[in-house]
Amino acid sequence: MTKKSKHPTLSEVAKKAGVGTTTVSRVINGGERVDPKTLARVRRVIANLGYHPNEAARVLKGARTRTIGFVVPSIADPFFSSCAEAAQAIARANDSLLIVITTQNDPQAELEGVNVLTRRRADGFIIAPADSKSKTLRDLLQSLSMPIVAMDRPIADSTIPSVVADNFAGARHATEHLIQHGYKRIVCLTGEASLYTIHERIRGYRNAMRSSGLDCMLDTSTLDYPSAHRAVKRLMAAPEPPDAIFTLKNSATIHTFEALQELNILVPDQVALLGYDDFSLAGTVRPSITVVQQPIKEFGRVAAELLFERLLRPHGSDQDVSPPSPHQVQLKTCLIRRRSCGCSSSMG
Repeated sequence: MTKKSKHPTLSEVAKKAGVGTTTVSRVINGGERVDPKTLARVRRVIANLGYHPNEAARVLKGARTRTIGFVVPSIADPFFSSCAEAAQAIARANDSLLIVITTQNDPQAELEGVNVLTRRRADGFIIAPADSKSKTLRDLLQSLSMPIVAMDRPIADSTIPSVVADNFAGARHATEHLIQHGYKRIVCLTGEASLYTIHERIRGYRNAMRSSGLDCMLDTSTLDYPSAHRAVKRLMAAPEPPDAIFTLKNSATIHTFEALQELNILVPDQVALLGYDDFSLAGTVRPSITVVQQPIKEFGRVAAELLFERLLRPHGSDQDVSPPSPHQVQLKTCLIRRRSCGCSSSMG
């Protein structure tokens, strides 16, 4: 059995198969004008060596594939579906196709998705990493000879450009708004606290609470409706229940709002509610829900623009010298004041 090298090259495939690199390139790109026996032999060598076509094959062919990847946790999430729509518009304007790969925040599924894009010779891709601190992911991405842009969650300890929101400032402003209403027992329902975005929002919440001399109250149990229902029931039955709840993602806001209604707890009379991330029903339910709104479509648009900026840069240019755009683009958030926090209807 042929021993696989760690990073087999096009030349190694050609040498093992007894053909030229041009023939290997033709096989990689569909096998046109290649003898069937030679085609089968080269494909066997490719499989045995574990060779993945990369930038070398693309340069040999002399053309882009005009496809870009979009690697995100879930397209069912309104945040990422809106980002995808915006990125797709930029891709279409650049005569390219957007390929969406979902990971469900599973690091292994994420690595497999990146490898699929590499094998299919995508021109580059946008990624919202499952674990922004993963060394395995960082090393893989930095080894690829294609432009990559991180979205929503930056890749730690890397020079990979990213587009993120100012999660810290957004959460701090939201918490300060609740404090200005006179609330003192403000519980923060965090959900997936390991995510970069949630971690930054927790920092913002803590900063505001501590600056006002208030005790932080964190609860990480709200991952779905049943857990949100249990958390709300437990918190509101405590001797000193919270007078305000701050949820750190839209799904947690929805689950918490439903739980409060199910338990016949009046919002904002008995407890105020403020959520991070707007959603379509937030302004139509009763009471309407105050939220921190992110410029969702800006994420997809700016990330795609950064990607094509790097992709269309003249071949051979040095990306580490005088980059045309910043390493990280930080987008501002906006507090949308509605009824659930105690604001009057005239405030929006």
